[in-house]
Amino acid sequence: MQIRAAVVEQADERFVFSDVELEEPGIGEVLVRVKACGICHTDVGARGGNYPIPFPAILGHEGAGIVEKVGAGVSKVAPGDPVVMTVGSCGKCRHCQTGFPTYCRQALFENMSGTRPNGKSSYSRNNKPISGHFFCQSSFATYSIATERSVVKVGQDVPLDVVAPLGCGIQTGAGAVINTLRAKPGMQVAVIGTGSVGLSAIMGAKLAGCSTIIAVDIQASRLELARELGATHTINSAEEKQVSARMLEISGGDLLSGGGLDGILDTTSIKAVLSDAITALHLRGTLLVGGAAKPGAKLEFETGDIHYGRTVAGVLEGDSIPDIFIPQLIEHYQAGEFPIDKLISYYDFQDINRAIDDALSGKAVKPVLRIG
Repeated sequence: MQIRAAVVEQADERFVFSDVELEEPGIGEVLVRVKACGICHTDVGARGGNYPIPFPAILGHEGAGIVEKVGAGVSKVAPGDPVVMTVGSCGKCRHCQTGFPTYCRQALFENMSGTRPNGKSSYSRNNKPISGHFFCQSSFATYSIATERSVVKVGQDVPLDVVAPLGCGIQTGAGAVINTLRAKPGMQVAVIGTGSVGLSAIMGAKLAGCSTIIAVDIQASRLELARELGATHTINSAEEKQVSARMLEISGGDLLSGGGLDGILDTTSIKAVLSDAITALHLRGTLLVGGAAKPGAKLEFETGDIHYGRTVAGVLEGDSIPDIFIPQLIEHYQAGEFPIDKLISYYDFQDINRAIDDALSGKAVKPVLRIG
């Protein structure tokens, strides 16, 4: 079938629209008519050549839409079902089998090879293959081939242009606090960087009942939104140069007692920021590195900063099981407890390049393309 897709022809080029041929869904695959798709910084990184997907390529990995067809063996969804698309996983490795599908041992191939598991793409143009299957969906297109494991069925009453970003950025932020830090009432946390991941983490911390929720950013407007979404304190790091000391003061800790925060989620991956932030943790606190740094980036910490029990860890997709966690977040949204719509700016599909520009400039927190 012929579809319309936004294609990156070469690294660092802007998206161009093209008619593309898409094959029928195969075994274990699902054909989705895409209604909406969020834009994530991972899409921008892939466009820039930071990941192994070959060019030309169809990107997009926060899609939502309606199932059109299913391939052989698919039982989780049927034609007509609304779905959110998310990260792919094999379902067979040790990590998948023990509840950590976002750490699937086949994750790199599943999500960034540009092909199906057989090494071939289902997308072509002028009889030449185009890389697709990005995060098992390539949803910057009118139709997408996903896998049964990368779709999450949602209710018929769910607004797909609101919940589309749950597939990556929003479940990453909220999950980092709820699933990875295992936040509980009374805990004290901080979030550095208030983009869509950071703001989702703040909403997650509020859901979990954290007593202190510190938001750190350089944009006053983002900090104001963070307050609205649940932050109890804000720090403008463009004005406050002693950020770690300020976090210690807010949390009631000091350097001699080892700090006061239970957990910090950093979404910037800036070495100096991380090196400073760890000192605001108490002696068994956790620093989560949630930002996507460029390949080759290094972190540096004083040995003493981690010697007394502090943990530094990465986090992928909020350590979530998407089939469980995404419906839970939707329930919270419908109850008015997780207002993700306050993060969203809408764009027509044809305005994808403007939407990305607005995301990079900070004008838009979470751009969402309305596609179908």
